[in-house]
This record gives sequence, structure tokens and C-alpha cells, in this order.
Amino acid sequence: MDTMLAGRFHLDSKKFAVEEVPIPAPGPGEVLIEVKAAGVCLSDVHLLDGSLVPLFATSDTITVGHEVSGVIHTLGPGLRRDLPVGTRVTLEAGKTCGTCAGCVRRRPCTQMLTAGIDYDGGWAEYVIAREDTLIPIPDSLPFDQAAIIPDAVSTPYAAVVATAGVRAAQSVGVWGVGGVGAHNVRLARLVGAAPIIAVDPLAGARERALAFGADHALDPAAPDFADQVRAATGGRGLDFAFDCAGVPAVRDQAASVLGLGGSLILVGITPRPLTITEGLTFNYLQKQVRGHYGGFPESVSELVQLTAAGRLDLAPSITDHIPLVEAADAVHRLENKIGDPIRLILVP
Repeated sequence: MDTMLAGRFHLDSKKFAVEEVPIPAPGPGEVLIEVKAAGVCLSDVHLLDGSLVPLFATSDTITVGHEVSGVIHTLGPGLRRDLPVGTRVTLEAGKTCGTCAGCVRRRPCTQMLTAGIDYDGGWAEYVIAREDTLIPIPDSLPFDQAAIIPDAVSTPYAAVVATAGVRAAQSVGVWGVGGVGAHNVRLARLVGAAPIIAVDPLAGARERALAFGADHALDPAAPDFADQVRAATGGRGLDFAFDCAGVPAVRDQAASVLGLGGSLILVGITPRPLTITEGLTFNYLQKQVRGHYGGFPESVSELVQLTAAGRLDLAPSITDHIPLVEAADAVHRLENKIGDPIRLILVP
């Protein structure tokens, strides 16, 4: 067999289809991964609907998917790591571009390229991975749970522990309790945040947030919303507000209920401008806005350790398993919130 199925997005025509393509061969420093599970992320939806445009695409057609786990199938030449065939791994969601010498941007090689957006990802039976992007996983960690760590879990993890630096007993609000926000709630609880306030217009999402460890779950449209936040925080307001929805109205509301020195953390992405309508109180209370993007390389390794140690159970995050050939249906389900999914998993 020298061909495989892959979910391919054609950048010129904006068309997506599961197609039969050649199985790629690993080059120097690369390995071929037999994919066992691949997550469906809202970023994938945004790529396919045109609202997320690749900035550094390496070809005109990209295999989608940046949440991938599997087994090492074939080794390329010149590997520096001991990575035997059969090793169970998850893949970091991005890599540095590695083209400094001819880079038209004339910058050090720190630009992160995203799998499934800038280069071929893992909605496929096999995927090429650079050896430095591989994180071995224990036998006790199922492939579906391992697949979502590199984005759905590592993005809010890095936001909580690094960008925000949440400490025990600090108050946290999480807007949008979907695939990223649900994990933001769990990770805020893991580091000891209190109280944790989840904010979502969907009743089902609010119920899920409570099950995932939120102390309060509020409807952002409630007329007394700000009063409820003040009551929950003893009148102090929030130390941190995480926007996991990427919605301008969310950012404005979240900023308005920050307390003294509070920070708005922009986890969700949107091409729309950031606007803060609050006036002098934003200055008086010394509020801040911090941008955040994705996870960090160490985030994935740390999260694998945490799950292996039983500190984090990701089983409740897996909503359904869907055959790779039905990838378009999975995108439709996530885009339209059918069944209120946290993470849908494609299985080759």
C-alpha cells in the first residue's frame, strides 16, 4: 500500500475533501507516524470557513489537523533521539520554521508554524513529524486523550500557568466553556484558583462547567451579571478573566468585572479589533490586557506527566469518535454545536 486517506484543504478554491494521496516518506530528522486519533478544533473550523488564513503555508493544499497522536511507523535518516518504531507519541501542534538562512522576514528562527494550517497535519492515516515535536506517551494514556493535549489542553494550561501565572486563592472567570474553556476551568482548579466563575450563554455548557470544577456558572445576558460577579468575589472583582471565545463583546464584558490589578487574558482568537469601552476606571484599577497564543513546548510534556500521574482525567473531554472519512460531518457538528461537543475525535 502506497496511498492513504487525508483530509485536504485547498487554499485557492477553499474546498475541503477527504482524498487519497501518497503516503509521505520521512526525511532527515523526521519520522512517519501512523495516526491513531486526531482532534477536531474550532481553529480547523475557522480554517475551512476562511476566517483563519495561513500566514506561512508551505503548499497550496494542506492536510488539516494539529491535535494528533499515534505510533512511530518509519524512521527517517539522521535521527538524534532514541525513538524506536512502535513508540506511542503525541505531536506538538507546531514547530519553528527552520529556514533562517533564506528567511524573507530577516528574523531569528522563532516563528512557529502550525500543523494542519501552515504545513500538513494529522487528519490522515499517516503524518510526517519532525523528531523534536514528538512527545512519548505512556501505555496508560489513551490515544484520543493524548491527541487533544497539544492544543485543547495545552493552550489554556499555558494561559493559566504562564501568561496569567494564576496562584492559589486568586479569582478567575472563564468566558466560553467549549473545547478550550472547559479545560481552562479544570486547569484553574488544578492550580488552586478560587472562586472560578464560568460564563456561557448555553445552559448545557454552564452545567458542564460546574461538573468540571467551576464554583459558579453565569449567563452573560443576565441583567444582574456584574452584581453576581461582585457577590461571588466578595466585592473585589476578578483577578483574571480568560476570554476563550474570541468575541469582542466578551472581552468588553470581562474587562468590566476585573478587580484591582486584574488582567484580561485573550485565549480565543479573532481577526476583529480589540476594543475596551471602559473609561477611567480601567486606569484607576490598573487593569491589564495580555495576549496569548497556543501552548508552549514544555506544556505538552508537563500535561502528559500530569495525566499519567492521575492529576488530570481527560476522558470526560472526549465527546465522540468519528471515522476520518466523515471529517466534514465532524466539522459541521462542531461548527453548529450539535450535541454541545468538547472534543470530537477522528479515527483513521
